[in-house]
Amino acid sequence: MSETFFASQPANSHTKGLGLLTADASMGDIARQGWNILQEQVSLPVAVLSKEKVEHNLAWMQEFIDRYKVKLAPHGKTTMSPELFQMQLDAGAWGITLATAPQVDAAFAHGVRKFLMANQLVGKGNMAIIANLMRQAADFEFVCIVDSAANVDALGEYFAEAGLTLRLLLEYGVTGGRTGIRDGLQEIELLEAVSRWPQSLSLVGVEIYEGVLNEEDPIREFLQHVLGRTQALAEAGHFKETDVILSGAGSAWYDVVAEEFSRGGQHLDAGERHRLDVVLRPGCYLTHDVGAYHRAADRIKQSNPVAREMNFSLLPALQVWAYVQSLPEPGRAIVGLGKRDTSSDAGFPVASSHYRPQSGKNQAYAAVVPAPEDWTIFAMMDQHAFMSIPQNADIKVGDMLAFDISHPCLTFDKWRQLLLINEQYDVTAAVTTWF
Repeated sequence: MSETFFASQPANSHTKGLGLLTADASMGDIARQGWNILQEQVSLPVAVLSKEKVEHNLAWMQEFIDRYKVKLAPHGKTTMSPELFQMQLDAGAWGITLATAPQVDAAFAHGVRKFLMANQLVGKGNMAIIANLMRQAADFEFVCIVDSAANVDALGEYFAEAGLTLRLLLEYGVTGGRTGIRDGLQEIELLEAVSRWPQSLSLVGVEIYEGVLNEEDPIREFLQHVLGRTQALAEAGHFKETDVILSGAGSAWYDVVAEEFSRGGQHLDAGERHRLDVVLRPGCYLTHDVGAYHRAADRIKQSNPVAREMNFSLLPALQVWAYVQSLPEPGRAIVGLGKRDTSSDAGFPVASSHYRPQSGKNQAYAAVVPAPEDWTIFAMMDQHAFMSIPQNADIKVGDMLAFDISHPCLTFDKWRQLLLINEQYDVTAAVTTWF
């Protein structure tokens, strides 16, 4: 969809992280307010995205994907933001990955038409959502995953009664992991179930999620096994379309998946009836982080030849700004940010920048300076963070701190709107979330 469409949508003027808006304000009105974070024209805490860093990350990942001659369907569950989906599509993404039928419905309502649902479609209520979208638009492209004959039969019956054909990916898994078939018997049972519903089900590829494994060697073995099974299924004639989707890759091991799956070549079978269409699904690259995905990026930059040749990497683009709220005792600061504002499951937010607002009119800006490394959050409650500081720290109530985030997914879902800012901390736009 166009920028005009997104700009015309209503803004939620009664949520956090905004300046003063009229009740009938649109999203486009936010950019026209001329807000600046440092001038305290926005209520804190506020979640912000660096426009320059987001654009850098978009370009970096698309170049990485293009160099491997594979395709990108970023996992939209990370942000659930239609505006960010559109940026990813405009940058060259093949489609958008999502995890649930309501997520697909929300993205469809905002213009996305090509989906990979990296999850099982279970239950009639969820099936009804997808069937409704299939009837609404001829250009709606959707594929979901299956790993059991029971689910296949339920899907086959529902979509046969609806007079529709659902496209499927067979999912492989590992013992002790999440979903996915574990052995040959399950594979046979599933394929037999698919064959019972030729009028309503079409097997078009294979899917895996390698992130349940934590070490590179087992991941490579798993990927090689799945590539071999995909080639065998193609030879046996199980796929119903010429282009066979082979999909994997979360945000930590996409380099390894790109390497292994791209070894499969263009064609899957000796008769060249099927072409391999590799689709990778990282989602957190868009904002990156300073935790697990930062460590993954360091590994990729050191070990992956394409990343080394590109000679630059992803940048953390998501921050939450908050005020120092109280200095109740030596060595402790209470910050006005909590579990309702940022993720803490993969590590506490990390103070990265410190700013002291200026008093009086026409005062020149003070400098935004790096926060000392020994200013560390050690506990969080719903609306408060406990920060350890040296007893002689230069910190005051009312100071502003910017925090970098680990695991961006669980920060996005705490905000209905996030602000895009430039390098001068001017608010240039806003994006919505639809969790």
